[in-house]
Amino acid sequence: MEPSKSYEANKNNAEASQAEFNALVLRHKTMLWHICSDYSLGRAWNIEDCMQEVLISLWRSFGAFEGRSSEKTWVWRVATNTMLMLRRKDVRSPQTESIETASVGEKGDEPSDESYQQLQQLIDTLPEESGTIIRAFLDGFSYKEIADMTDSSVGAVAMRIARTKRKLKQMYERENNTL
Repeated sequence: MEPSKSYEANKNNAEASQAEFNALVLRHKTMLWHICSDYSLGRAWNIEDCMQEVLISLWRSFGAFEGRSSEKTWVWRVATNTMLMLRRKDVRSPQTESIETASVGEKGDEPSDESYQQLQQLIDTLPEESGTIIRAFLDGFSYKEIADMTDSSVGAVAMRIARTKRKLKQMYERENNTL
């Protein structure tokens, strides 16, 4: 008995979708790694587990991507929202210290100095929206891209980034007694 033509068409579409998804992940692998490592820094989370959660979220929403924003913006948004969801879940459970340093990256992609870790820890103390915007800025997104990702105006993004930079500087100086 021969498989129906619709079965073959569905099988070919599924294989094409899988190939497109794999290509999408490869194009944005470094950015995804940075997002997962930034949000997992100082927590008992494993970066690979975070990556897996993000990839599951990307796969689930892959067919719904309409192209109204750039692919990079969409991937960033899904990954960031997934990590924020994990963080909210984590708030309900007791905090534990991570044994490994979170500065482990692929082939030295992640800075390993203490100031980078300290910056990430300071960002973790910011309100969620400010932390998200400053992380996007540090990941190299333009004000326009951040505005699109956060449904804000470019002016609001610029103002929030400037305020957050000032706040982070003050927090750093207070923590390091450099006032």
